[in-house]
Amino acid sequence: MALEGNQTVISHFILLGLFSRSPLHVLLFSIIVLMFLAALSGNGLLVLLISIDPCLHSPMYFFLRWLALMDLMLISTIVPRMAADFLLGGGSISFTGCGLQILFFLTLLGDECFLLAFMAYDRYVAISHPLRYSVVMSRRVCWLMVAGSWVFGLVDGLIQAVFTLKFPYCGSQEIDHFFCEVPAVLKLACADTSLYETMIYVCCVLMLLLPFSVISASYLRILATVLHMRSAAGQQKAFATCSAHMAVVTLFYGAAMITYMQPQAYHSSSQEMVVSAFYTVITPVLNPIIYSLRNKEVTAALRKLLGRCQCGRGWG
Repeated sequence: MALEGNQTVISHFILLGLFSRSPLHVLLFSIIVLMFLAALSGNGLLVLLISIDPCLHSPMYFFLRWLALMDLMLISTIVPRMAADFLLGGGSISFTGCGLQILFFLTLLGDECFLLAFMAYDRYVAISHPLRYSVVMSRRVCWLMVAGSWVFGLVDGLIQAVFTLKFPYCGSQEIDHFFCEVPAVLKLACADTSLYETMIYVCCVLMLLLPFSVISASYLRILATVLHMRSAAGQQKAFATCSAHMAVVTLFYGAAMITYMQPQAYHSSSQEMVVSAFYTVITPVLNPIIYSLRNKEVTAALRKLLGRCQCGRGWG
């Protein structure tokens, strides 16, 4: 700690974590670790299959590989540190470490928000405008979309990390959370953060509501196209796929909106931690299952990897 005027300014934070030492919390911690391992396995396998199998070299799987990579990095930014703090005790994190965690987490969160929107648009073009698909979703366009996702996420992460740590922090060092999430950190600030919270709200409108609007519009157009299909089997398959995708997207965006768009006065520590667990742990586990591992082309690629089938050519 350091003295600034008549106040004691803290030099580091202490993360209280998600679990105590009770038997129930040990069980919950074990479940989180198993989910972490499942996310690593599922997303890692997906990245491997898409990288090595020419059948999966198409725009849709190009985006899915990046989604899997983002999920791998997102869950690795949070869970290993949380597990180490629980097992070893302590939970101390420096100002710099806290800032880096905010930066990496919000960058990846923003990346995923925009990437999911581009993925929904890709499916809309593929289903509603199949003859123009190869032109609209060219390799160059796909790379620009991914690069745009990273740029928007990085800008958002840098702004929030820098401005959050510019506030003076004095008194309590304890962050009632399992990682340095902005709303939890701001509770310890010894200054008026209302203007900054308004800025966060505006950022979240851009980073959450705009991509979610694109996703909703894309899937509504897809459903409108599907309703005009003559094949009942095709309609049923499309409905099942769209509903599964929208369920995961709603879970991801809904949890993020509750955390970053709800006024601070309505935040509680237990609510923040439970909601944060949805988009830091649960969605990285669900994404490879919902988007790909139940897909016939992906399962065929897995069988090929295991030496049980052969495949033809893929995208460009």
